[in-house]
Amino acid sequence: MPPFDFSLVTAPFRMQPGLRRVAAGTSQLTPTRPGSRHLREKIAVLGAFTGQALAAVPGFDPMPALRALAHEARLEAPAAFIVDDCCSKTRWHAPRIGWSIGDSGPCGSGDEAIGSLLAALPEALRPTALLCLAFEEDFAVIDGATALVPWLAVCLPSRWAPETKVGRHFAEIHAPVADSATLVAAGASLARLVTGGERWERFVWTLSPDGRLHQHPARDAWPWSTADAALIGATAFFRSERQTFIPVPTTPQAVFTIHVDTLRLDDPSFDAEAARRVHDALASMSPAVLAYRGLSEAQADLLAWLAARAKGDSSPHP
Repeated sequence: MPPFDFSLVTAPFRMQPGLRRVAAGTSQLTPTRPGSRHLREKIAVLGAFTGQALAAVPGFDPMPALRALAHEARLEAPAAFIVDDCCSKTRWHAPRIGWSIGDSGPCGSGDEAIGSLLAALPEALRPTALLCLAFEEDFAVIDGATALVPWLAVCLPSRWAPETKVGRHFAEIHAPVADSATLVAAGASLARLVTGGERWERFVWTLSPDGRLHQHPARDAWPWSTADAALIGATAFFRSERQTFIPVPTTPQAVFTIHVDTLRLDDPSFDAEAARRVHDALASMSPAVLAYRGLSEAQADLLAWLAARAKGDSSPHP
C-alpha cells in the first residue's frame, strides 16, 4: 500500500463523500504478509471476537462478493486468494499465507494459529475468514437497490461496531457521524453510484492516541495519555483509511473495501508539510467533529506540536 498522500488533507475540514474514480491500473487489494501487523491483529480479532467482525443478515449469500474479490485478486495479486471449482466442489486458497479450505476443512503449512482459527470457526464462515486474513483490507457489501449493508467482514474498525451496522441503511449508518448531513442526504444516490459498475475511492483520516489497527468501541476507551504538547507527538498517531468499491457482477452490489493504516506523528515521513496540512485541518474542525473523534481535550496540545513540526522542528515543543 503506498504511503498516505497528505495533499488529501485540506482545510477547512468538511465531512463529505470525497469520491474520486480509481485510476486505471491502481490496485484495490493489499495482500497480507506472514507476520505483518495487519495479519497479527486480524488473527487476534477473529479468534476472540468473531461475532463482532463477521456479520450478515439472515439468508444473505456472500458467495458472489467472495468470487468478485477472488476475480479481483486474480488480476492484482494472483497468489493471494483463489477459488478453485472442480468436480462440483469449491476450494478456497490463500497461498501467500499458506492455507486453504476444502470439504475436509482447513489444510496448509502456514502459521499454525491461522489453521487453528479456521478449524474452530463454523464451516460457513471459513471462506470469509480466509478472505479477511488474505488481505489487509476489511470488507462490506452495499446493495445499490436498497442502500442496505447486508454483510460485513470488518476486523479493524475505527471506533465503530460492525455488528450493530449490518442490515442497516447507508444513511442510517452514517447518521451518528458529526456534521454528516451531506453524507446522509446523499445516502441513496451514493449507494447507486458506487454499485453502478465504475471504480471509486475515498480517503478519511483522524488522529489517535493509540496505534493499534483494531479499535472496536467495546474494547478500549483510547484516552489521550498526556496533556503536554512537548510529548504528545511521540504518543499520537495519524490514522488513515482508503475506502474503495469493487462491483459484484450480475448484482446491484459492490464490495466496499477499507484499508486502515497508522503512522506515528514523530515518524520522519510525517514531515513539515504534512504537519502544516493536518494542523490547519484540525484547527478548522467544528466542536461536533472534535467531540465525535475524541479530539476535543487534545486539540490545543496537538495544534501546538503540529505548529512546531510545521516550522521544521524535529523535536517540537510549545
